[in-house]
Amino acid sequence: MECRSGCGACCIAPSISSPIPGMPNGKPAGERCLHLSIESLCGLFGKPERPAVCGQFKAQADVCGVDQADAIRIITWWEQATAVA
Repeated sequence: MECRSGCGACCIAPSISSPIPGMPNGKPAGERCLHLSIESLCGLFGKPERPAVCGQFKAQADVCGVDQADAIRIITWWEQATAVA
């Protein structure tokens, strides 16, 4: 599956624990990454400062669903299901 251009769910729904330029403590779940444009495109795509976790993410139907809203719902569920209590 190819990423849907303009989706950005993977830059909103999950927490990212590694540092991101401008976000030294990473980002909490549900918060837009600073580098997600208004068109929902990654401003760090292809740059060395992009976190490894972002570069390793591969779009898959069971995570990305059928549209952005579905992807946010699914990724949020995974985030909650795997949270450390």
